[in-house]
Amino acid sequence: MKKLIALFAVSAMASTSAMAAIALSGTASVSYDDNGSSPSATSYDADLLVTGTAGTTTVTIGADVDGASFATSSASMATTIGPVTVTADMFDEVSKDVTASNTAVVLNAGKTNAALVTGVAGEQIFESTDTGVTISLDAPIGDATVAVDNSGNVTISGTWSGITMSHTSKSAGDTTTASGSIAGMDVSVTNKAGATTWSLGTTVSGVALTLASSQKVTATFGLAGNTMVVSSIPKVALTAAVVGNSLGTGTGGYGTRVVNAVAAYSTVAISRSLTSGATLAATYSTADDSLTLKASVAF
Repeated sequence: MKKLIALFAVSAMASTSAMAAIALSGTASVSYDDNGSSPSATSYDADLLVTGTAGTTTVTIGADVDGASFATSSASMATTIGPVTVTADMFDEVSKDVTASNTAVVLNAGKTNAALVTGVAGEQIFESTDTGVTISLDAPIGDATVAVDNSGNVTISGTWSGITMSHTSKSAGDTTTASGSIAGMDVSVTNKAGATTWSLGTTVSGVALTLASSQKVTATFGLAGNTMVVSSIPKVALTAAVVGNSLGTGTGGYGTRVVNAVAAYSTVAISRSLTSGATLAATYSTADDSLTLKASVAF
C-alpha cells in the first residue's frame, strides 16, 4: 500500500506541470433571522471552489472566504490509470466540536476521571484524522467497483437492474446502502452497524413527497425556480453522551455529546429564482416562531 501511495504522489507531481484547465465556482449568501422572541441576527457565507484538470487527473480545492482570513475547507486529488482510480483526501477537517454552548455533559460521572465539558449536542468530542488515500478498481464482475483505503476499509459498489448498491467493510461496523426507483417510487435503505434507516420519495398530483424512517415528512410544491417546501420534523428524544477517547479505539469511538430532547415542529420554506441570478428564500419555523430571509447566488 505504501508503495502505491508513493507512486501516486510522484504521478501527481508530474501532472502539475501539464495542468491544462482551471475552473472557478462558488456560492455566497446573506441571511436575516428574526429569531422569534429572541434578538434578530444576520449571518453571511461565501465559499470558493477551484478545480484543475489535466488529462485524467483532477485537483479540487475549496475555501471558506467570509471569515477574517482565507480558510481551506477541502483539498483532494484524483487520477485514473486504466481501470484503477486513485483518490487522495489531503485536507484534515476539524471533526470534533469546537463551539461552546450551554450544553453541559459529565463524562465518566462518579469516577476519578470525571470531567465537565460543554459543546454542541451530538457533536464529536475528540479529534480524529480523516485524510487518506483510496484505490478503486473497476472489476469485470457485473460492473462492480472494488475500493480499498489506507485504513484497510474495503468497499464494493455498483448498479444492477437499476438498483445501486454499496457495501463497506470496516472495523467500526459494516455499512450497506441500496437505492433505486421502483414503480415510480425512489427508495433508499442504509444499514450501518446493524441500524437501518430508509427514505421513500414519490410524486402525487405534481407534489413531491418524501418520508424518512426518522418520521420526517416533506412536501414540495411548484416548479424549479419557484417552490414551496412544507416539512414536519419529528421530536428528538434525549440521548445520553457517549464516552470515547482521543484515539477512537474504544467502543464509543471518539465520543459524542448529549443530545437534548426537542419537541416536534414544522417549517414552511418558499424559494424563488430572480432575474438577477440570485435566489430569495423565506423560511418560517414553528420551533421558535421565527422567520428567516436568505438571498444566495451560485456561480
